[in-house]
Amino acid sequence: MTVRRPTLDQLRSVAEDLGMHMGDEELKSYDTLMQANYAAYDLIDAMPDYVPAVTYPRTPGYHPEGEENKYNAWYVKTTIKGASGGKLAGKTVALKDNISLAGVPMMNGASTLEGYTPDIDATIVTRILDAGGTIIGKTHCEYFCFSGGSHTNAKGPVHNPHKMGYSSGGSSSGSAVVVVTGEADMAIGGDQGGSIRIPSSFCGLYGMKGTHGLVPYTGVMPIEITIDHTGPMTRNVRDNALLLEVIAGEDGLDPRQIAPKVANYTQALEGGVKGLRIGIVKEGFGHPSSERDVDAKVMAGAQLFKKLGATVDEISVPMHLLAPAIWLPIAAEGATEFMMKGNGMGTNWRGLYNTTLLDAHSAWHHRADELSDSLKITMLLGQYFTKHYRGHFYAKAQNLNRKLRAAYDTALGSYDLLLMPTLPMKATPLPPPDAPRDLYIQRAFEMVPNTAPFNASGHPAMSIPCGMSDGLPIGLMLIGKYYDESVIYRAAAAFEGAGDWTKM
Repeated sequence: MTVRRPTLDQLRSVAEDLGMHMGDEELKSYDTLMQANYAAYDLIDAMPDYVPAVTYPRTPGYHPEGEENKYNAWYVKTTIKGASGGKLAGKTVALKDNISLAGVPMMNGASTLEGYTPDIDATIVTRILDAGGTIIGKTHCEYFCFSGGSHTNAKGPVHNPHKMGYSSGGSSSGSAVVVVTGEADMAIGGDQGGSIRIPSSFCGLYGMKGTHGLVPYTGVMPIEITIDHTGPMTRNVRDNALLLEVIAGEDGLDPRQIAPKVANYTQALEGGVKGLRIGIVKEGFGHPSSERDVDAKVMAGAQLFKKLGATVDEISVPMHLLAPAIWLPIAAEGATEFMMKGNGMGTNWRGLYNTTLLDAHSAWHHRADELSDSLKITMLLGQYFTKHYRGHFYAKAQNLNRKLRAAYDTALGSYDLLLMPTLPMKATPLPPPDAPRDLYIQRAFEMVPNTAPFNASGHPAMSIPCGMSDGLPIGLMLIGKYYDESVIYRAAAAFEGAGDWTKM
């Protein structure tokens, strides 16, 4: 089998894409000189790809309907049993539908990817199965994960399990719902701007975004390498720590990982908070979109930590208010170039490339009108600034990101943990099908001022439920030093043990 050689018109088009203008004779000359290069591509094409073997038996599963999928949380249900024993023996785990699970359909919330079936397992899938977990399906997420709401999936909105017609949060919307309803013991979410912590806050779960690079992202459809995170969502702290214990650590295939430091997180759960210093970041409260009951419940949660023996002070981190602006060019320009124009894989990194996903995802180029409005506005923004400003603002934002990390590190030099509301608000009503575009976009991005900063800075951050108001959960966020997840778990477990969060 040989790769297709370009026609003269195709070669001319390629040259023009690069700003080169050539006549027929010049093009023919280059084409002749490129023949040996084409032959090298023939050799690559003839070789089998080099990807990890798939070991645990599975079936493609099915798409549940009706009462079996009351909140529209599931994309596919299946049953894949792992090893006969291990840390996750007896535990059922649901996967966000941006995670490759060989032989099981994946659409990542997007009509343009529907019909794709991965041929590899993500590293975290193998680790879950090796630890004895049972994977029970794929959960709906937002359209290519570009929304903090739960209304952009091509298969329809995902409803909040506490109140139908309200957002479950995104982009890991379905993952939150199936854990709250008890259909799964645990779930995996993804987080580039808050997408583990947002649905955890809206639905009342424990959601951990670990330090950037702690959990291998290999086999998960990426958005932007410097802000990609994946991690656990659970009903209790122990399950969360246990799942992170299983999935964390270097796999040798993920460029995000630079000597990650892992720990036995479950061993930290009995430590209590006596002796811990917690800084309440005042800039995390009182946003224009902040709801008074949310700020009040989180502040009450901070005082509970004080009663439990921690030292709790209000502190100021002024750069926190600038952090969403630093995150935005990284997310918008980076995602447009890497996830979309780069077909989900991009170039210039070593590791495991999912070539079948790359090929399937490339369909968006011919079907861009189908993309969600939340993704379209992000791409328009990213493409404009990349095209007309040469990537200047992406680069400057990454430089400023080092300053942002240093600002949080300075605060964490005096305190073990930082504390603020996960989100400024409780779950919001889902936009109606005929919602104006401004409401659709608002509901996708309005909740991220406290979550997105820690995707940029890379610090570990966990949402823990701290109360209810109007029948909806409220989340409190704890932020720690790099690779200090154990301290976060120590505090979260003490808070959980202090009483029923729904009555706080």
